[in-house]
Amino acid sequence: MSVQHNISLPGHGVRLVPLRRAHALNLFPILDADMWAGMASRRPTSRRALEKLFTDRINDPAVISFAVIDHSTGAVAGTTSLYDYVPDQSRVEIGMTFFGRNYWGHNVNTASKLVLLTFAFEQLLVHRVALRCDTRNVRSAAAIMKLGASSEGVLRGYRRGHDGTRVDTGIYSILDHEWPASRSTLMRRLAQAEVQTQTLPQVTGMAEPSRHQKRACEQGAPLPA
Repeated sequence: MSVQHNISLPGHGVRLVPLRRAHALNLFPILDADMWAGMASRRPTSRRALEKLFTDRINDPAVISFAVIDHSTGAVAGTTSLYDYVPDQSRVEIGMTFFGRNYWGHNVNTASKLVLLTFAFEQLLVHRVALRCDTRNVRSAAAIMKLGASSEGVLRGYRRGHDGTRVDTGIYSILDHEWPASRSTLMRRLAQAEVQTQTLPQVTGMAEPSRHQKRACEQGAPLPA
């Protein structure tokens, strides 16, 4: 897999395009400390620092990084990656993901993960896709479980945190024989969300005024209650 990949993955309301340094212009303004909590890398404190982080990912031959585009608006919603891709062992990990707060609670993360998992299992033909997160990041852990991943346990003291303490990391995975069920679940979630979006409250039509009411209105008389 080339470092500067040209893979574009559209589908389900999002489009995954190759991550570029220029995407930092759109994504740096949405970063904050709470959003970055649990990330392995330090939070960039300037646009230039985020550009460097993106450059490091782009130049890493074991990482396939994407910017996630909201298809409906064309806005850059966030970023996600495939990494630790080992073709000989048919395995890859998904991570390095963050989205703007205005996309939390929506289906951009679900849609992008479905696109990535489809690519991993059906194009790269991997046997195993792994995901991991800081065990304190309850929101991320819940999102991973909703993908249909199985928890494999906790790597205690796996890495050093930004505050110098040791961080426990939860490990999750989806295997190729589990992928069809996971795909069906994700497709169903996205379909349900689309139906809910399209089902807007209906405004009850006003009754056509009677001939008597029209005449009264024309004459400036008060309408009957």
